[in-house]
Amino acid sequence: MTSADDRTQDALSPSAQVTITGRNVEVPEHFQERVNGKLAKIEKLDPTLTFFHVELQHEPNPRREAQANRIQITATGKGHLARAEAKEDSFYAALESAVGKMERSLRKVKVRREISMGGHRKPKSTGEIAAELAAEAAQARAKAEEAPADPYADTVEDNVPGRVVRTKEHPATPMTVDEALSEMELVGHDFYLFINSETNRPSVVYRRHAYDYGLITLVPEDAQ
Repeated sequence: MTSADDRTQDALSPSAQVTITGRNVEVPEHFQERVNGKLAKIEKLDPTLTFFHVELQHEPNPRREAQANRIQITATGKGHLARAEAKEDSFYAALESAVGKMERSLRKVKVRREISMGGHRKPKSTGEIAAELAAEAAQARAKAEEAPADPYADTVEDNVPGRVVRTKEHPATPMTVDEALSEMELVGHDFYLFINSETNRPSVVYRRHAYDYGLITLVPEDAQ
């Protein structure tokens, strides 16, 4: 049964651009409306989001009927990207699961930012904040010109045993460790490769047990 809250939510649409595509499946209008309603809810958590791409895919497999319907949501904002994916026995269940994952990621990042700006850590100077706002404004103007490309999209070549069959490329914009942790949470990965702006060296943050994180930094031999 559809509740009154669900009907109200389905009637909403996000102000951000939305594309909904189906692979091996048709996407009916009523489901597109439901997706828009869910995305409008996500947008409230991060008003900087400018673009949503939602992909539905049916993966017929008699042994995995409970995970035959897959939904992936990719949201792009001012200089960041969030992604969530779910596989369930129905597209409705997959949508709920994927939206829940993205909401949790955005809330965790929001808390991290509030802590970073609060008294628990060294506050940013007025100049640093002004520079960041200017950079975000420039990025927003650039993204408004066209739909953003997914920097995490895979390039898959012929599957030949013993060879690299998947490559990934994304901009190596220098960032702090805290910013890298936020990016890792947004894309839902267990690790994140970045250029540390404090050391200008390639580094990786990764998840450890419970809520702890780890940091790996590459150091040239002559610098040791």
